[in-house]
Amino acid sequence: MRYEHTFAQSAVFLRQAVKRMGQQEAGLHPFSYAIWYEYVSGINRDLQIALDACLTTEGKLDDPTACALYYKHVADLDSKTALSIGDSVGHLVDQVADSATHAGDQASHYSDSLERWGETLQHPTNAKGAQPPPPGLAEILRGTRDMQKAIGDLQARLENSSREAQELRHEVARAREEALVDGLTGLANRRGFDLALAASLQQNIPSGPGPCLLMIDLDRFKRLNDTHGHLFGDKVLAGVGEMLRANVKGKDSAARYGGEEFAVILPRTPRGGAVGLAEALRALVAASRIKTGGGKQLLIGKITVSIGIADYVAGESAAEFIARADQALYAAKGEGRNRVNLAPRPQPAVVNK
Repeated sequence: MRYEHTFAQSAVFLRQAVKRMGQQEAGLHPFSYAIWYEYVSGINRDLQIALDACLTTEGKLDDPTACALYYKHVADLDSKTALSIGDSVGHLVDQVADSATHAGDQASHYSDSLERWGETLQHPTNAKGAQPPPPGLAEILRGTRDMQKAIGDLQARLENSSREAQELRHEVARAREEALVDGLTGLANRRGFDLALAASLQQNIPSGPGPCLLMIDLDRFKRLNDTHGHLFGDKVLAGVGEMLRANVKGKDSAARYGGEEFAVILPRTPRGGAVGLAEALRALVAASRIKTGGGKQLLIGKITVSIGIADYVAGESAAEFIARADQALYAAKGEGRNRVNLAPRPQPAVVNK
């Protein structure tokens, strides 16, 4: 069981966790409570290290950071443990199989030596003549052969166990991957986006380019659903997802942020490159076609996207980074839609002397 605290202990941790939660910017939701409960109770060392690092750099936890910590260090703990156990079992099975193979080889050599000894006694080459085999030699040979057979059976069972352990590792890894993927578009889901953005910000090199964030929203998507139905709306979402998968490569990552909104994280791209990619994506969507069904076609050019871009500013939180990209997106919509807007960089505070 993961939590084995008594009522009195959990009550103490509850008070400590709630106190910590009240000092942050993140909402008082179960994700926040879970990370702070495990933090104050001391049962999750990796979480403590990561959370302390976030507090040092950001001062307070916001919602995206709290969610990223939860998914990485709390929600995924069981699957990570399962992967670790699967690896350990696999290594153990492999080691035992190697030992069984070695034992089988030794037993085979021993059996061969006994048989040669028995043959020598019964058919000597010297003048003294044949001698009867020592008492019990036949029984020893039978026992050795039985041992060889048992070891062979053990090796077969170990080979099956090794295959099962390998399959288990693959299944757990696949389950973890699927938990981060949006089923309709094949892109990362919101959970996958939060983890990718957190990783991008943690690996940010202050002197290097990026990261940049694109927030992409389908224009007048509700009207599209009302006119052509939700099934066609899903087709459009899947089509945009396919375009993003085809055009967002390498270390860059695309996600379905929610509803009809998408996001693209560019960890090492300068703002000029981000604008170029955004314009290419906008034009690609506007020029594409999608079938409505029954042989009829609808120009997806009638379904445009607006894109907001923000380039990361050292010291800002994940929430502030997303908010600036969102503001640029809303500005693009306000300027007529089907356009790209780059968020201005915040001006440094002026200190009055």
